[in-house]
Amino acid sequence: MARITSKTILFITGAFIDHRCWDNWKQFFHHKGYRVIVAPWPAKDADAETLRGRHPDPVLAAVTIRELISYYAAIIHGLPETPIVIGHSFGGLLTQILLNRDLAAAGIAIHSVPPRGVIAWEPRFYLSNTAALGLFTDISKTYLMPFKSWRKVFTNGMPFEDQQESYYDHCIPESKRAIRGGLGPAAKVNFKKPHEPLLIVAGSNDHCIPWTLNRRNFRAYQHKGSVTDFIVKPRNHYVLGLPTWEDDASEILEWIKNH
Repeated sequence: MARITSKTILFITGAFIDHRCWDNWKQFFHHKGYRVIVAPWPAKDADAETLRGRHPDPVLAAVTIRELISYYAAIIHGLPETPIVIGHSFGGLLTQILLNRDLAAAGIAIHSVPPRGVIAWEPRFYLSNTAALGLFTDISKTYLMPFKSWRKVFTNGMPFEDQQESYYDHCIPESKRAIRGGLGPAAKVNFKKPHEPLLIVAGSNDHCIPWTLNRRNFRAYQHKGSVTDFIVKPRNHYVLGLPTWEDDASEILEWIKNH
């Protein structure tokens, strides 16, 4: 495949967290000469406090994974060049889907939800994510992760005060329909298909998406002529907001420049 020449980056947010989680990353890549786009999910175009005030939000609850794929595809089609797509968690899954559909000049999937077919064996994954699926709850209502879960799933290992601040700054309600869609056919990719460069980033301290699950995701890609790389660092799921965020952004930038 061709080298990465795009100077446009599209950031895609994951579930449970507002789009301001990319603020530092946006400034970092902007100062490096990239045009940066951070487009929040439909019905998430507000700050975390406002979005929590809408909970349970029927508009957000109606959002599906197919809608998200179409939404970001439309954004990409409106750009002057095919962007590099960087996504976190559920946004990492969307990144892989868009890359598989030839809508990304490169993809960086950070602590990514895996595409359909990559089986999770880790008990931590189910302990962290089952409540968000809401299998025995009203799907017309959003799910808001309680602080107790946020501490265990997103910010494990951080000081209590930092966990509390991050929760009120960033934690938002989520669509159970969208989360369930991650298990369905819309979340499938063709692992045998040629693709533009893909980097999968994992965290050895991540309770939400265990690094071993990300490694199986990486190993699922089978096209020998396509670049697929994998790195793991001692990070929890709140990787974007950790003090190490600039180190991670710098490493990703170097990967982009070298491919």
